[in-house]
Amino acid sequence: MNKLLIIVALVLTIASCNKSENPTIATLGFENCEPGDVTEINENGIQALAAPGNIRIYPKKGKTTPNSLHIVGGENKTLELINTTGKTAKYLSFFAESWTSKPPFQFKVEVFDGVNWRKLYNGDEDVKTGNFSKEVFVTLPDTKAQRIRLTSTSAESGGVLIDDITFFSDEDMVIDSVSAPYRVYPVLKGKSINPVLNIQVYSSGFSNAQKLEEITLNTLENDFSGTIKNVEVFYTGKNPQLIRPVSFGAKKSNGKTLSFNGSQELTHGVNHFFVSCELEENAEINSNVSVQCLSVKINGKEYPVKAGVAAQNYLGIALRQHNDDDVDTYRIPGLATTNKGTLIGVYDIRYNSGVDLQEDVDVGMHRSTDSGKTWEPMKVIMDMKEWGGLPNDQNGIGDPSVLVDRETNTIWVAAVWAYGHPGQRNWWASRPGLEPKTTSQFVLVKSEDDGVTWSEPINITKQIKQPEWYLLLQGPGKGITLKDGTLVFPAQFKDKNDMPHSTIISSKDHGKNWTIGTGAKSNTTEAQVIELNDGGLMLNMRDNRNGSDKSETNGRAVAVTYDMGKTWKTHSTSNGALQEPTCMASLIKEEFIVDGEKKILVLFSNPNSKFGRHHMTIKVSLDDGETWPEKHQLLIDFGGGRGYSCMTKVDDKHVGILYEGSQADLIFQVFSVDDILKGNLK
Repeated sequence: MNKLLIIVALVLTIASCNKSENPTIATLGFENCEPGDVTEINENGIQALAAPGNIRIYPKKGKTTPNSLHIVGGENKTLELINTTGKTAKYLSFFAESWTSKPPFQFKVEVFDGVNWRKLYNGDEDVKTGNFSKEVFVTLPDTKAQRIRLTSTSAESGGVLIDDITFFSDEDMVIDSVSAPYRVYPVLKGKSINPVLNIQVYSSGFSNAQKLEEITLNTLENDFSGTIKNVEVFYTGKNPQLIRPVSFGAKKSNGKTLSFNGSQELTHGVNHFFVSCELEENAEINSNVSVQCLSVKINGKEYPVKAGVAAQNYLGIALRQHNDDDVDTYRIPGLATTNKGTLIGVYDIRYNSGVDLQEDVDVGMHRSTDSGKTWEPMKVIMDMKEWGGLPNDQNGIGDPSVLVDRETNTIWVAAVWAYGHPGQRNWWASRPGLEPKTTSQFVLVKSEDDGVTWSEPINITKQIKQPEWYLLLQGPGKGITLKDGTLVFPAQFKDKNDMPHSTIISSKDHGKNWTIGTGAKSNTTEAQVIELNDGGLMLNMRDNRNGSDKSETNGRAVAVTYDMGKTWKTHSTSNGALQEPTCMASLIKEEFIVDGEKKILVLFSNPNSKFGRHHMTIKVSLDDGETWPEKHQLLIDFGGGRGYSCMTKVDDKHVGILYEGSQADLIFQVFSVDDILKGNLK
């Protein structure tokens, strides 16, 4: 693999803080609070008060710990905060996110001035759903009796989540630390901004704010020609992602050194700077960019510290980005390699928004004949158009899964078609029955010319769906061909009690007729399947229990069948070996050449976390899925994304992956098996 090394060195000292008092007066988190309704919390110098039925402790999500405070849905639900320390606070901060994006939503912060409540902040437009992305920061009036009121008005099922409430005094700023934590990001062709290093400057205090004036990067012996088109530095404030960046300074080149000179005023707490690379059009995607730091200068002073471990940021392609071809969102990747070596990538084309069916959604396809270096333009291969006289947004089809028949080279794609129920989520709107007007349909298309042309839709719902089931659809991602030629797709159904189960469908006559198995485990959904050495089929399943289970039993559910899904046996790795945040994952089994010898490897990819869809990681098992050693795990994207992925064997030494990552809707990357086996978890 080609390797490109920029050494982006951060020079840091931990500054002495005896020039300024710590400005933090009081802070309130909720990690020690019991879940459920509450009316009073008195901890660490902050008293939180509310009338019954206004607030509760929510145990499933927080900014820094699993818990947060939920101001519940309804009209004028309030939380009062009182600074009980006796010290005058100049500032108040907390993190907030809306419970739902559905209107109405109003949120404000007020202070009691001794007579009236006075508005300090309006968050109607600022506070959004997701990841506590909004830090509310307000300046308080000078008064000893400091009472603050947070008020939310929303739908009954809404509200707002609050965490990490802090009162601050007004002190001169000092620099606490500067660091470049270990991060791995995909560096993508097709994007002008790609993070390769996150520099974090921590400061305390508000008055006499200090300014970062210079960052110096050392490129060492590397030749950027043909790979790196441009290097920039951006400031994002408190945002830990490279979103809405502000360019920092002008670039100067001096041999192997790049310096960026600017004047960025720092704020209390963390300040994020990102080094970004833009790739040349002909950059080889089986390369990586390694990054360290050399120096930063703040208020004329350097803060040297030993540089950390350099991360290898692997190159790739932004195969689909938000608003490409005037499409709002691309989701749900599937990826397969044909017998001719052609790569077939499939996915949802979500024209109007990112929401799940029902909406105007088609299945798209990309095709590559050079191992993923270049891709043909997008082609729509599944489109129900205005079937039955209803518009496109009531004839959505999506969640594709792709399968290559290894005996005939026919390529199959399965998808779920939703008819009618406008504005409703198909997962809940589909009902028992067999006809399109009542229940979702299981639909296939096929290509017999290596993905160049595709058939009209083939509806197999009546072959495999029980009439009493609420819903039947494929497991998005991919299916497999067994050693005996049987075709197998992962699938999922909601039984007569509306309970989901993962299963499989199979065909022994190359797709003419299909049969379905029984449920492998209740409350499981999106799954992937492989054939084991002993002839059994291993089904690796998304388990809805993991949404709340963050203990040692969090993990993908795994079951094995030896009779094509009629009966199932729980595998020893089930619910424990492969942690998940409740998300789709990829599982493949292929033969590769490792150290000059042929080896059968099982590979798994998903967001490697119990708490969120981030840390996209590829893992390898050398013993048919029995163990997953940490030393054989490769982090490929530290950042957050929607988290779905699908892998395929590109050649005897490389694995391709199409996934929903932090830097694009759909990212394609190629990794050598050797790199995955070496691992990079720190």
